[in-house]
Amino acid sequence: MLIRNYHPDDAAKLATLFHDAVHAISSDDYTDAEREAWAPTPPDYDFWQLRCNTKRPFVAENKGKLVGFIELEEDGHIDCLYVAPLFQGQGIASALLTYARRMAKERNIGSLYVEASKPAKHFFESEGFLLTQVNKVTLRGETLINYTMVGQIELNSPA
Repeated sequence: MLIRNYHPDDAAKLATLFHDAVHAISSDDYTDAEREAWAPTPPDYDFWQLRCNTKRPFVAENKGKLVGFIELEEDGHIDCLYVAPLFQGQGIASALLTYARRMAKERNIGSLYVEASKPAKHFFESEGFLLTQVNKVTLRGETLINYTMVGQIELNSPA
């Protein structure tokens, strides 16, 4: 697996990956209506082109196929971390987060924070993030629950 910088021709694939990953979340966590509010069908590819051109995510690629991505903002905010449904549970999210941590350290960012979904909360806890707040977010008429979580970066240790 290769983790690389975003290229503008990745945007449509990332939009589809995002949509597929959200819609693969168990209905035990989010209802069909909540998942559709979060990731409308079909994806808005123009929106995603603009978003990705601005956010410049790091992309995980496996044998030429995009399998995941993470967005790391300059203040340490992880706005997105998604893995394609067929590739979940294979360590891709951990590899992306490790890469983002390394980039954060190089940029002298001392902590990361994320608004994690219900299933992502467990992943971030396993990666040492601490829960700081439970959020209710209204999106397209649906109220979704997510969790603000914070993880520290040891700036003085080796990368």
